[in-house]
Amino acid sequence: MRRALIIDDEPLARMVVKEYLQNFNEIELIQECNDGFEGLKAIQQHQPDLIFLDVQMPKINGFEMLELVEQPPAVIFTTAFDEYAIKAFEAHAVDYLLKPFSKDRFNKAIEKFLATAPEKHTPKQTEELLETAASQSPAQHERIVVKTGTKVKIIPVADVEYLQADDDYVSVFTKEGSYLKNKTMNFFEQTLDARQFVRVHRSYIIAISQITRIDPYEKDAHLAILKSGAKIPVSKTGYVKLKQVLGI
Repeated sequence: MRRALIIDDEPLARMVVKEYLQNFNEIELIQECNDGFEGLKAIQQHQPDLIFLDVQMPKINGFEMLELVEQPPAVIFTTAFDEYAIKAFEAHAVDYLLKPFSKDRFNKAIEKFLATAPEKHTPKQTEELLETAASQSPAQHERIVVKTGTKVKIIPVADVEYLQADDDYVSVFTKEGSYLKNKTMNFFEQTLDARQFVRVHRSYIIAISQITRIDPYEKDAHLAILKSGAKIPVSKTGYVKLKQVLGI
């Protein structure tokens, strides 16, 4: 028996999936979830084999929720939004159902799931897949979702002072403190608004609004002094980019 979750904020959409699932006795629906927070908790609790996942949901979207799951189960996307980077996921997710989908189309997705052994990805592979798809979601430009212990914190991009590479993670610094995010510096460089954030060093990205001054420092290098008092190294290349953004 395969176990499944439905994660969708639309009651009608959940009802349709639930109804269509009744034809498959080999799949047990163990829970319906209204949003990504509830879905994350349910995945951790039940360890399902399959999830039916909407992309655009309140609080955190489907991509952001998957980022917080160490070993995501098989996924069938069920969404009305086809502008997201679903194609990057199609080779790795079971299927992608664009609402409103027919019973026949749903059945084909389920048959594909039942006929195919779940593909397991390493955490690094999962991270790379999520980076490709999630980077094109509008929410990624507005907020950063991090997991602190058992809690999930949403950080508005406007609250970010700077980011620093930290081994396989990135430390996100705010007035409240720093938070680890399992992403790469390249991901943030590509997704954050280039008019507001500049990668000034291989290991640092800073918010333009936080800079109070730029001081010379050693040969061809500078220090960006932030409002918080933090001193961020600026490389030669980073200084060129910084001057372009600042118009100097």
